[in-house]
Amino acid sequence: MKRSTRTPLKQRPDDGAVPVRLYGLRRGTTTFLTLVCAAFAVFILAPLVWLLINATKTQAGVYAGPGFWFSKPFRLFQNLADLGKDISGAGVYLHWMQNTLVYAVAGAIGATALSALAGYGFSRFRFRGANSLFYLVMATLLVPITALALPLFLVYAKVGLVNSIWGMILPSMVSPVGIYLMRTFIDASVPQDMIAAARIDGAGELRIFFRIALPLCLPGLVTVLLLSVVAIWNNYFLPLIIFSRNDLYPLTVGLSSLSQAAETGTQAQLVPVLIAGGLVTVVPLIVLFLFLERYFRGGALRGSLTG
Repeated sequence: MKRSTRTPLKQRPDDGAVPVRLYGLRRGTTTFLTLVCAAFAVFILAPLVWLLINATKTQAGVYAGPGFWFSKPFRLFQNLADLGKDISGAGVYLHWMQNTLVYAVAGAIGATALSALAGYGFSRFRFRGANSLFYLVMATLLVPITALALPLFLVYAKVGLVNSIWGMILPSMVSPVGIYLMRTFIDASVPQDMIAAARIDGAGELRIFFRIALPLCLPGLVTVLLLSVVAIWNNYFLPLIIFSRNDLYPLTVGLSSLSQAAETGTQAQLVPVLIAGGLVTVVPLIVLFLFLERYFRGGALRGSLTG
């Protein structure tokens, strides 16, 4: 009887794992880096845990009990239900959530599309002043938003974008970081040989962009989309400037109005409702990241030049 020569499953090498010894790191260094990563994870997750625990309390429990432990009575569902009520006199949480979704989806899709077009242009076209124009776009990152507050409001007032959803969406579609990421990703992921071969075969530039470049840039597109959604979702300064109507507020400005009402003490049990609102605000971003995380995997060009 012939013996099987197959390697047992536990002894087979994992093609996706690189042994730590190949990095030249000692065991002590690896342990230290692991502890640093664990400390960083605790630092990041501690506010989320605090939100989750304190969203279950009453207002007295928030101030009297320990911050990182539960207390009775358990009021999580009551606090979540109160989010749908106009308890602050400043607006309804669900309406602010709807506004934020509109701003984030429209702005992020527009920012991703424009960043892909601009990044492809800077990466694959050579024209006079290309580098200077790219550096000028990157230089806008050095300008603080507070310095642009007054000019931005005056311009918005002239063109009628004050208290308009387009006043929030249009600026969100311009992303210098997205342009930089897409240019870098296209440089690394879209071979010049493929584009040259497509041009020789008679393909137009738009067809090359949509049929060749974009499929290879999917991880980069998802990265820009995620960064844009997070930036718009957390944007506080821009809507604070352009919106004076509470029915146009996003969650950031709406929750700020709730916090001001909580500080004045005019509304009973408002603090735990505010905490529950902060918890619900974070959940969509976590779900979105978990859903799109698989698109970050490498290997987009595996086999693209062979076959």
